[in-house]
Amino acid sequence: MDWYIKAFQKLTNDDLYAILKLRMDIFVVEQECHYPELDNHDQEAIHYFLKDGHDIVANARILPKNTMSQEASIGRVAVAEKYRSRNYGRLIMQKAIDYISGQWNESVIKIEAQAHLKKFYADLGFRQVSEPYLDDGIPHVDMIWKRN
Repeated sequence: MDWYIKAFQKLTNDDLYAILKLRMDIFVVEQECHYPELDNHDQEAIHYFLKDGHDIVANARILPKNTMSQEASIGRVAVAEKYRSRNYGRLIMQKAIDYISGQWNESVIKIEAQAHLKKFYADLGFRQVSEPYLDDGIPHVDMIWKRN
């Protein structure tokens, strides 16, 4: 397995297709959310992903500050079903946090977390900063990570 971190323009057609397929399989099909997956933010993003051969195992989209929010953000975090329960979600989140704080020297990161994953993100250092709200029919909370 190999880790990759690429700007949108550096993604191969096959990698882009595999990333979008993984996200569609999880967020649209598995979670039954009908929403615009292609939201015109991928072009501004850094895409962090883990591959096993040609398969995308895990993916996270990293956005610079002043794109989706005032803070740098992490979103579209996805782990393929057959690779779950192996800590890849935690690992890719930690790598995304390290990238934002190390490469961009950002001290604050915002996420829009599915509410049932609040403890998972809290264990990574995020704290809830909003009341729960519905996003595409799924309860979410805004969470912030701050460098100590």
